[in-house]
Amino acid sequence: MSSSKGSRKQRPSVFAKGPLEIPSPTEADLPKDDEKDFDFWDMYQELDTLPLPYRMINKLVNLLFDYSWEVIEEREALREIEKNRILPTTYPPGAEIQDDISKQSTCVKMELSPSGDYAAFLLQGAGDIWLEVYKLPKETWLKEVEHPQFTLNPKKKTKQLQLSTPDSALTESVETNLRPSLSPYAIQDLNICFKTDLKLSPPVYVMKIKPPKPIAGTTFKSPLEIFSKVEDYCGLGSGQNHYIKDVQWEQHMEIFNASYKKYLEGEWEEEPLSTATFHFFTNSISPIPVDAKSPPGAACILGIRWTGSHNFSLYSLNKNLKDKTDCENVWPCAAPITVSQISSSSSYLVLACEDGVLILWDLAQGFLFGVIALPEGCFCQSIHFLRFFLVHEGRNVYPEVQVKYEMMCVVLCTDASLHLVTASRTTGPTSKVLVERSKKYPEETICTVASVPALPGMVLIFSRNQSVSLMDVAKSEIICAFAAPVQPVEAMPWKPLFVVSPHHPYFLLHGVHPNDNATPTVDAKNTTDSVFCFNFDDYPLLKDISKNCTISQKDLECNQAFPQVLPLEKRCEQFLQKSFQKVARTQMKGRDQWAQLRKYSLVLQKENLKK
Repeated sequence: MSSSKGSRKQRPSVFAKGPLEIPSPTEADLPKDDEKDFDFWDMYQELDTLPLPYRMINKLVNLLFDYSWEVIEEREALREIEKNRILPTTYPPGAEIQDDISKQSTCVKMELSPSGDYAAFLLQGAGDIWLEVYKLPKETWLKEVEHPQFTLNPKKKTKQLQLSTPDSALTESVETNLRPSLSPYAIQDLNICFKTDLKLSPPVYVMKIKPPKPIAGTTFKSPLEIFSKVEDYCGLGSGQNHYIKDVQWEQHMEIFNASYKKYLEGEWEEEPLSTATFHFFTNSISPIPVDAKSPPGAACILGIRWTGSHNFSLYSLNKNLKDKTDCENVWPCAAPITVSQISSSSSYLVLACEDGVLILWDLAQGFLFGVIALPEGCFCQSIHFLRFFLVHEGRNVYPEVQVKYEMMCVVLCTDASLHLVTASRTTGPTSKVLVERSKKYPEETICTVASVPALPGMVLIFSRNQSVSLMDVAKSEIICAFAAPVQPVEAMPWKPLFVVSPHHPYFLLHGVHPNDNATPTVDAKNTTDSVFCFNFDDYPLLKDISKNCTISQKDLECNQAFPQVLPLEKRCEQFLQKSFQKVARTQMKGRDQWAQLRKYSLVLQKENLKK
């Protein structure tokens, strides 16, 4: 393969040291031939004489060589920059202090009972996870705060005392009451006692709960040995207590591995530690000893579900240190529980399973409302309870008297669809689609939902495009929307930070407020974090709803359309009246049928006489 003399430039060596110099031209370099005898020569003429395949190969080789040379030059320039770079002086550490984080306990989750009598902490450390429950001595703490006992030290200096404004008034009142009996140094020392020397009684340890152990084979040899030695039947049939031998488990594992061999091959990621979701119940849904019952309104049961578990376990809080931490009751489900939610009054519980089934419980009576399945392809993401309401004369109202045995909740599914689930003791649970997933407008996908106790039958919907709207679940209609400056839309996904008042008609929303000279861009210096308040009474459309949101019991008793809100006596009276009316209608219908039979018999008799 030939090459052209002018097709390549003379390239310096990459290993040459020092700067490259180009010599200046001289007269000796000028051509001495006459212009008449000079002919223009094509540098690629020699290549053009080659056959077509070789010309193409030669051009590709030259292009590759030029590209490689450019890469070499860039690397050589980077090496020169790196050589000329001045690095800062590096000093080694003076000492090494080891702290093993794996041995420390970290609080993953914390929950307080509604009355503040108990606290549960989900702790994690050293590759293990567990739940600790403590009883909080509220009455003792109140007495200790009202009548504090301080340890006075007259040797402390005055210049070390720095009292904040909120504590000044309290200190003045204490000084006024105690000045005759305390010296000035003691009064100065009292200022510090409010922050450091006030001692409270420690919480009382109740129990420690660990995740359920993996199922293993039993050591019993026969059913007779089982029934003779096992006294506790709690959890029987739920997977907690079983009587399956090791050989049977091995056979099951062999069959499972053989059936799903192609799915089991390959590398598997290590499963994370199981976490727990726990709830405090103020209603006694499991048998408790008479002498250990809690006062009204205090928590008495702790419900726990572990990640990936089929069981919802119930533990009594009235335990002593000597008692075992075994669960008093187990509610097994057909599929792993993914979501569990309890109402604010601890009256209702909803368990959502992995297969899209919802299990509805009335905790006050220990009654199962029923089981309902979400539409195909819908799986529960979150559950939000609604206070029971009625639609009276075209508007949503709360009954004046609390209605029992009636449950309402809004379920947000993983496909961003919204469903209203209702249940009562007389009728089974029902489901209604409020919002379907928007395929045309994906930016309007629902990300969070919150109930609004101040407005009957209303929920706040937070969408992915950072819009907030108010929906009437009875009509499945959007009533209005709320606007507030929030973080830029580019920062997805949006996780709204908000709180809805359970007793007053307003909610708070965290947002970003741009300054006057700020541009609508992501600039932390030109924006201010703010909390925006939305008061429903400030809006004419919602003011009437929040003011007139209840209906008296007298008006409901006069209306026969809402029998579920009537007292038991009224309901029984209406039932008897309907029964009497039904009997009267049946008797009237029987008389009419009897009259028709008599008339027909007389006609037949006359025809027989004619014959």
